[in-house]
Amino acid sequence: MSELRVEILDGLASVVPGEWDALVGNGSPFLEWGWLASLEEAGCVGAETGWLPQHLALFDGDRLVGACPLYVKGHSQGEFVFDHGWADAAERAGLRYYPKLLVASPFTPAAGVRFLAAPGADRGGVVRALAGALQRVCREGPFSSVHVNFCLPDEVEALRDLGFEHRSGYQFQWVSRGWRTFDDYLDAFRSKRRNQIKRERRELAAQGVEIATYLGAAIPDELFAPMFELYATTVDKFHWGHRYLNAALFELLRRRWKERLCFVVARRDGAIVAGTVNVRKGDVLYGRYWGAFEDLRHLHFNVCYYAAVDLCLREGITRFEPGAGGAFKYLRGFDARRTDSMHFIDDPRLADAVRRYLAEERRANADEIAWLDERSPLKR
Repeated sequence: MSELRVEILDGLASVVPGEWDALVGNGSPFLEWGWLASLEEAGCVGAETGWLPQHLALFDGDRLVGACPLYVKGHSQGEFVFDHGWADAAERAGLRYYPKLLVASPFTPAAGVRFLAAPGADRGGVVRALAGALQRVCREGPFSSVHVNFCLPDEVEALRDLGFEHRSGYQFQWVSRGWRTFDDYLDAFRSKRRNQIKRERRELAAQGVEIATYLGAAIPDELFAPMFELYATTVDKFHWGHRYLNAALFELLRRRWKERLCFVVARRDGAIVAGTVNVRKGDVLYGRYWGAFEDLRHLHFNVCYYAAVDLCLREGITRFEPGAGGAFKYLRGFDARRTDSMHFIDDPRLADAVRRYLAEERRANADEIAWLDERSPLKR
């Protein structure tokens, strides 16, 4: 490489989609131009939402060789790696925590590449160059910290060498063990859980509910409006809910990102009663948004999990990541899998406190994952 140059982009509208996606390659779908640019164009991210795009682009001459999705955050909402306690501690110490810098895909608790490198480029060098730029922007600006959420193991190692602190968590994920059919999947359970799953599927069918799955180009255009309404029902149901997404985004996804989507739709007497928005790329399915117009027994488990697992088995998908939270996933064959994030805190006093806290948290999470593995409802 010649001398590298970093530029800050206030959005992806000025970036050629194919050039950006060439960096993403087989990486996370949630870093693709179609997803990130649609969030910007629909107004889901921006200064008014506390998610100001300031993406880093790395150039070797005129060639784009690396990038990372970067946001200036005025709060800690929509991140799924919770640092509210750090913000409170900073305030008590007389430190300003916001604004901060976040490398992530907005509103998306899915692990994946965070530092993009062009094919043939020295990925390690790209990661170091972008991470160094993040630290400089943090130190030279009014920012307390840099957070890289749900990143990959090689990024963890590179960032640790640069002084970032390592945070671990875990999510419940379904990973195929070579099953070919749903019955194979059921046979892997201990008898109590296997019978419970059969009962939940049987009782939903007895209520007259039918479930259909639509992939990519086969998704009817008329489904996008009700799928947004289903998303909104879940958000509006809880006092802590926030409508990060809007109808304009769903329309943009229909036009430019449909091939990545998978809709699971439940109907009764021909009317939609529930559904989920999922994303597929390669051999991974990501569960994203769920909603229901009616509160029916066992509806959630069937639409969100069993229908998705059945799809994975039919399509040869080997991993299903349904998102954050939900220990009830564990009882349905989703094992605890570690997630990683990296954090650079500029103030040495706050950094030391965070470092000590994260060491304890990593040990606790490792113990909990081991405990869950030992007691899995799946036969070993």
